[in-house]
Amino acid sequence: MFNKRLKENNDLILTQLEVPAFGYELVRETLLKDILGKDYNSILYWSGKNLARKYPLGTIQEIIDFFETAGFGTLKVANENKNEMVFELTSDLIANRFARNCDYSYQLEAGFLAEQLQNIMGKEAETLEQQKKKLNTIIFTVQWE
Repeated sequence: MFNKRLKENNDLILTQLEVPAFGYELVRETLLKDILGKDYNSILYWSGKNLARKYPLGTIQEIIDFFETAGFGTLKVANENKNEMVFELTSDLIANRFARNCDYSYQLEAGFLAEQLQNIMGKEAETLEQQKKKLNTIIFTVQWE
């Protein structure tokens, strides 16, 4: 379904292009921080939820595939129970951010996960972000009632 949506939106060709990480970081972590100011994290979270509404996914595997395709990193399910799922996100870019001691927010990804899981589970969901520098990993805990 995710690949079908890419084709329908003519986004498939975009997945074949490469962009230098510096350009991505410049926009996301410099420009957006300056524009959004103190509301940066909350706007990123709600933007992630909005992005999920534009790219609705029906399974956890589709979410994992989306993260990889979007360049967010490699997402995997670390744990789950009836009221929450814990995901781990890793990538070379994340490791590089930790090595540079960047103050980086993953609230865009957190909001995206919250909205996708809310749609899949049919229950209101929210995501908490935790950065594990020693493991070069971002932990997302998605909780619902």
